[in-house]
Amino acid sequence: MAVRFSPLASLVVPLFFYHWCSSFLTPLVFAIESQKNDPSALSKRASEMINLKQYDEALGVLGAALEIDPNHSEAYRQRAYIYRHKCRFDESERDYKKFLELKPKSASAEKELSQLGQAKSAMESAHSYFDSADFAKVLEYIDKIVLVFSPGCTKAKLLKLRALLALKDYSSVISGTGYILKQEEDNLEALLLRGRAYYYLSDHDVAMRHYQKGLRLDPEHGELKKAYFGLKNLLKKTKSAEDNLAKGKLRLAVEDYKSALAMDPNHSSYNVNLYLGLCKVLVKLGRGKEAITSCNDALEIDGELLEALSQRGEAKLLVEDWEGAVQDLKEAAQKSPQDMAIREALMRAEKALKMSKRKDWYKILGVSKTASIAEIKRAYKKLALQWHPDKNQDKREEAEAQFREIAAAYEVLGDDDKRARYDRGEDLDEMGMGGGGGGNPFGGQQFTFHFDGGFPGGGFPGGGFHGGGFPGGGFEFNF
Repeated sequence: MAVRFSPLASLVVPLFFYHWCSSFLTPLVFAIESQKNDPSALSKRASEMINLKQYDEALGVLGAALEIDPNHSEAYRQRAYIYRHKCRFDESERDYKKFLELKPKSASAEKELSQLGQAKSAMESAHSYFDSADFAKVLEYIDKIVLVFSPGCTKAKLLKLRALLALKDYSSVISGTGYILKQEEDNLEALLLRGRAYYYLSDHDVAMRHYQKGLRLDPEHGELKKAYFGLKNLLKKTKSAEDNLAKGKLRLAVEDYKSALAMDPNHSSYNVNLYLGLCKVLVKLGRGKEAITSCNDALEIDGELLEALSQRGEAKLLVEDWEGAVQDLKEAAQKSPQDMAIREALMRAEKALKMSKRKDWYKILGVSKTASIAEIKRAYKKLALQWHPDKNQDKREEAEAQFREIAAAYEVLGDDDKRARYDRGEDLDEMGMGGGGGGNPFGGQQFTFHFDGGFPGGGFPGGGFHGGGFPGGGFEFNF
């Protein structure tokens, strides 16, 4: 059976519900309104807010309580506590003193006021140590004193994070700023410090996002602008260096790499790659000494950087530091035994080292490595006359030694096949050519040297050696 309501009933029910709600809510509304004028009730409400860490809201409630009753001692003490917690030290000190005027024998309040003084003094000391770059002391004063008595002090936390950034503890900076930004997402200094931590970890995209967010909140923030444009210019200069290198404009690439490195000498994680890039370009340009310096800078940052080690070996080849080149390239080859480029460079270095330890026949004859056979003959004839033992009776022993060297040099360089083998770095000892020291370079054998046209004047004055002249035939030196 359906229940029907008359139009009159539809009016009666809402009216009944209204009167019922009014009878229930009126005392509650009255109670809330009455609390607004009761400083003790407001103080109790503020205490609940403090327990929930709603400090800003609690300050508003306590301000209202003190407007109603300027002598409400507990409100002063509560507000002093919040101010100390947030390291608003002067305001906290004022309220503690007001409370002690109203309650002069409160030992607990006097203790809290003393703690306030310690926190304030420690904060001043921390700032002083920061200015003198003693960052370890900054952390000590903030952790052991300031944040013990003022755990909600954002200023102290930010100062601590600045010290950690200076100490290159970037992960702690990221963690600490993340905590602050959860509470204050628009904290500009936290955004700046977090961006810098990511920047020094070479996570430039994330760093740029933090700088940009801060600048949207305050477009004229000096430090954020400097950080943003500094990073932008660094990336631009690096790209210019890489582009010039790709185009073969090596000297321009060198200047770009140097300019990028000068922008922030402390950006080690990024600069290591700039130093390596600079070293590689300098090697290509044949500027070995500068290349070694640049590779050394890279290896000082990252001692395990294999490419910097191998490039330094290449640079040492350029400056003819054969032993240093072998040492670097051998170490690189051990770390990367499958790298054929390193193995090939090591072979070149070992060959150069071996060649450096043998006689330099070109130097002995005083000719260049590109000298023609005619130039080599002329040099030999001139030196043979100069060091003929009979012409150097006062220093005959030295002259004989020099003459042997000259003869040995010509024996190699005057023969196309032997010269080619010598230039390739092949070992000529098995040919009887003693490339490594004093004594008879011919090993006791007899050698005959032939000269076209003979010596000027028809022979050696004194005739001490077999063969009186060189009219175009041959003569013999017997050793």
